[in-house]
Amino acid sequence: MNQYETVFILNPVLSDDQVKETVKKFENFLTDRGAKMIAKEDWGLKKLAYAIENKKSGFYHLFQFDVPGEVINDFEVEFRRDERIMRYLTVKLDKYAVEWAEKRRVKMSKKSKA
Repeated sequence: MNQYETVFILNPVLSDDQVKETVKKFENFLTDRGAKMIAKEDWGLKKLAYAIENKKSGFYHLFQFDVPGEVINDFEVEFRRDERIMRYLTVKLDKYAVEWAEKRRVKMSKKSKA
């Protein structure tokens, strides 16, 4: 199993319930295919560097997960099919990226507790 990280941007006109439903859909997609979720982060509504589909902002989410490599292609096809997704990026993490992500999570958890 390989470790991956996916960041995706949801359309800003969605309600909170629609955003949660969409995130849950993609999380279930992965777990139904044997993925182990390591981390999920909701980065909230952020301004985009440039307009996408005439939108200037979007809801950002991050998933970090372990999954067999053949699942990734189906996962990205599902992103392309969903009209609520404006952009996505999936990256395979090497050992250095895994270490960095772990340090980042620890640092973020300390900030949220303070």
